[in-house]
Amino acid sequence: MSVIEAAAPEISNVHDKFHDLMETAKSLPPLKVAVAHPCDKSSLEAVVEAAERKLIDPILVGPKARIQSVAKENGLDISAFEIVEAAFSQDSAARAVELVREGRAEALMKGSLHTDELMGAVVKRDTGLRTSRRISHCFIMDVPDHDQPLIITDAAVNIAPDLKTKVDIIQNAIDLAHALGQKEVRVAVLSAMESVNPDVPSTIEAAALCKMADRGQITGAELDGPLALDNAISPQAAAIKKIKSPVAGRATILAVPDLESGNMLAKSLSFLADADAAGIVLGAKVPIILTSRADEEMARLASCAIAQRLAAARKADASAAVQ
Repeated sequence: MSVIEAAAPEISNVHDKFHDLMETAKSLPPLKVAVAHPCDKSSLEAVVEAAERKLIDPILVGPKARIQSVAKENGLDISAFEIVEAAFSQDSAARAVELVREGRAEALMKGSLHTDELMGAVVKRDTGLRTSRRISHCFIMDVPDHDQPLIITDAAVNIAPDLKTKVDIIQNAIDLAHALGQKEVRVAVLSAMESVNPDVPSTIEAAALCKMADRGQITGAELDGPLALDNAISPQAAAIKKIKSPVAGRATILAVPDLESGNMLAKSLSFLADADAAGIVLGAKVPIILTSRADEEMARLASCAIAQRLAAARKADASAAVQ
């Protein structure tokens, strides 16, 4: 048997990774979530389904009459949910953030407003949810024919991150992986090639990030880069190119050069490889659940379960720090 044949992992053709995540979520209490402006069928259905599965305990924030009208038109029972009045989408975002600051909610969830409206309220210096860490987004991908979930970052928040921002982006993703129970976290810092090329800035930044990890400036994972996508996730490709590292061919996190490449990678997997993609924003004081109207139901539910796991991990860390 060749080295390439021996390296191939056993794989499954079903979306079992999100199903496993949903099973583990059953042991956790529902997460108190402020849902900003759930004023269309898709966003309100996602809230109702997640609540029925005891993933979240929602507070609906938005124009009450409009929310109730959408629920009635679509046969959705929201009678058990608290509704906090807000006049319009930006007002809904601001009020949802305020609920978190008041301690009434443990997470935020995007409704039918634009992402930049919600994030605008989150990043406000005096009234938002900033921390010392840069805010970033992760897609958690359940890809058929791949043996493990893939985290892709950042594909939705930071457009063209510099080296300093990439440190926070990667650390946020590593913390997420640990919260999801990954024992070995392996980060591939992606570029178009696996050699450092002075003419390709992303390769230089990848090399710098790996050295920063060696010096303890990024913790909790093995890093390698630059790596092209094929030799980051395919043991066969890594073996052919004779790349020897703990990460090559076995990456669990894909750190992309910029938002455009990350967004195209995630959507290519979703629409061409039948992958499900859950979305979460990290680096704020609480997890932020980002869902899209194009998302499948399982992806929306998985996003809630991921936020639930993150909140539980933060509580455990806070409790351990006190002790």
